[in-house]
Amino acid sequence: MVFPAVPRSLCKFYAKSAVRTAAFMECDIDRSVMVTGLLDQRYTVRYPFSVTAEILELETGSRLRGVTSDLSLRGCFVRTTSHLQVRSRVRLTLGKKKQRVEILAAIRRASQTGMGLEFLDIDPVSNAILLSWIENLRESG
Repeated sequence: MVFPAVPRSLCKFYAKSAVRTAAFMECDIDRSVMVTGLLDQRYTVRYPFSVTAEILELETGSRLRGVTSDLSLRGCFVRTTSHLQVRSRVRLTLGKKKQRVEILAAIRRASQTGMGLEFLDIDPVSNAILLSWIENLRESG
């Protein structure tokens, strides 16, 4: 796999990942660099953010409830008492006051405290709400 040019500092960051999967990335210095853990890397800033979360596992219909601990444009961490399998596809619903955001997501990390989710698809209305939440967090942080 070859990825578009990225700053050299990011190439160093990727090379330090502990995830075992490997890929190649084209850096700004015009040479390929082996990169590990590309799927585990965070590409956007995560902000502390607490809202209710409902998770519906699409294959089995299992449902979980939790609370987010952080949020970014590409994912979030949801604190739960149990977890689903890594790579499971889920419908994530986040609720804050009267606002609801529905997102197709994948479980990327599962631990005793909860799950890290990567956002895969979001409808335009939910995206606008998510962007407003992120913008408010950015301004207040």
